[in-house]
Amino acid sequence: MDPDRNQLLIIDAQNDFCDLPPGWCTLDPATGERLLPALPVAGAHADMLRLAAFIDARATDIDAITLTLDSHHRIDIAHPPFWQDATGGAVAPFTPIAAAQVRDGSFLPRDPSALARVLAYLDALEARGRYGLMVWPEHCRIGSWGHLVHAAVRAACDRWEARRLRPVQYLFKGDNPWTEHYSALEAEVPDQQDPATLLNRDLLARLDRSQRIWVAGEASSHCVKATVEHLLEHLPSGRPGRIEMLSDCMSPVAGFEPQHQAFLAAMAERGVRQRRSTDT
Repeated sequence: MDPDRNQLLIIDAQNDFCDLPPGWCTLDPATGERLLPALPVAGAHADMLRLAAFIDARATDIDAITLTLDSHHRIDIAHPPFWQDATGGAVAPFTPIAAAQVRDGSFLPRDPSALARVLAYLDALEARGRYGLMVWPEHCRIGSWGHLVHAAVRAACDRWEARRLRPVQYLFKGDNPWTEHYSALEAEVPDQQDPATLLNRDLLARLDRSQRIWVAGEASSHCVKATVEHLLEHLPSGRPGRIEMLSDCMSPVAGFEPQHQAFLAAMAERGVRQRRSTDT
């Protein structure tokens, strides 16, 4: 029997994406202020509690766990400090930027030497037609509290490791500051000079050994969506019916609910299953 027949793929179950209650937010020893999630998704904390309960309840059925970690530098093409407006002022989070707006000077990289590379990126991104560039709040900065795995999920993974005597596989994505990296499998515009942005064939091969792939995490409108779409596109042996999304363990970014609903409908049409974490 294949030791990896049932695999759990957890996408970005990190503090910065969770609407954590105050008691789950630690104090910054440097300032004494409470650390808060940078990009909280409504419902994500409850999603992660359900995911932790699922891991505990199905520990003997889960043969492998892969957990991705969104991982960014402060200066990143999708973070505000990278950009300025036409007057040299700050660019607010949740600002979309198109190539045409850079060409007309509405938005510019603060580093003038980056202009050509930025335009090449935006042109390639828009040609792919999956996402436009969104300037997000600084989030999941490498080494920060927000980068850490949600405490309940981390504890459940620890218990699973002790019970199954197998390590959780952690996968970092997003530390190339020149491209967005929603999917666990490939950056939105791969950088041929950076293998970490290219199609992750090792992960695909590992997942392809499974009879069932459970998928959970945040957010269903972006990183979960991009990952499942890439799974359907690239799993070597196909079989979309073995992918099961834990629908009560994922939520969309506020304002992107239509994308979430369209994603679920499109995946169902293509044979991906949806289930709740408590279904038997």
